[in-house]
Amino acid sequence: MSRLKGKSIVIIGGTSGLGLSAAKAFIREGARVVAVGLLQESVEQAREIFAGNGVAIQGDARDSATAISAIRQAEVKFGRFDGLYHVAGGSGRKMGDGPLHEMSDNGLNETMSLNFNSLVYSNRAAVQTFRANKQAGTILNMGSVLGFSPSPAHFATHAYAAAKAAIIGFTRATAAYYAKENIRINVLAPALVETPMAQRAAKDETIQHFIKSKQPLDGGRIGRPADYDEAAIFFMSDASRFTTGQVLSVDGGWDLSEGQYGE
Repeated sequence: MSRLKGKSIVIIGGTSGLGLSAAKAFIREGARVVAVGLLQESVEQAREIFAGNGVAIQGDARDSATAISAIRQAEVKFGRFDGLYHVAGGSGRKMGDGPLHEMSDNGLNETMSLNFNSLVYSNRAAVQTFRANKQAGTILNMGSVLGFSPSPAHFATHAYAAAKAAIIGFTRATAAYYAKENIRINVLAPALVETPMAQRAAKDETIQHFIKSKQPLDGGRIGRPADYDEAAIFFMSDASRFTTGQVLSVDGGWDLSEGQYGE
C-alpha cells in the first residue's frame, strides 16, 4: 500500500542530499512533490529524476517568497497541499561561524538566516495555507544532533548549533499552538550524514576515526541520506496523525556515545 498516495508535499531543499532522497521516496510511496533547490544544476537533475511525478524549481530558502511560491505551485499543479518538509540549511563555517570567541557578525547573521530564518518563513507559509484552507497538515523540520548534543573537538560551529536548538524550541511552541487545528509539526535530527554540506568532515581521516565510535551503529559509519527516508515518510503520512512537537534523533548512536579521539 502506498503510504503517501494522493498527497502533495513541498520540500524546501529537495534537489540534493537528504531532500532529494526523501523526494524520491515520497514519489515511490505515491506522493507528488514540489522540490525547491538553490543551484540550477541540481534543479535540472531533479527534474529528470522526478519524470513527471514532481516539480523542481530554483529558489533561495532565505527569501520568504520562495516557500509561498512553492506551495502555490503544489496547489496549482497537483490540486492540493498536504505537507512541508524543510531540509534547507547548511554550515556557516565559510561565512564566519565557529567557536564563539572567533565568530564574526556575518557568520552569526548568515548562519541564522540560512538555518533558522528560512525555516520560519516556510513554516509560516505552510501554516497560513493550512488555516486558509481549513485543513489539517503536517510539517517536518530538519534539525541536528548538534542542537542538543555538542561535539566540541570537531564540530564547533556555535551559531549553527544555536540555530538547530532554536528549531526545536520553535517547533514545539508552534506544534502546541496549532495542535487544536490538527496541524502537526515535528523535527528530524540527524548526526553526520554523507551530503554536499558534510564534505569537510567526510574527507577528514581524524573525524572518520571519531565517527567510527561516535556513530557506532551498522559498523560505525557516516549516515546516508536513505537512512532518513522512512522517518520522513512516517511524519508526512497519516501514520503520524497522533504525533506532534516531537524530536526524532536518527543518529547512529551519536547522542549516546562518547566517541574516541585519535592518539
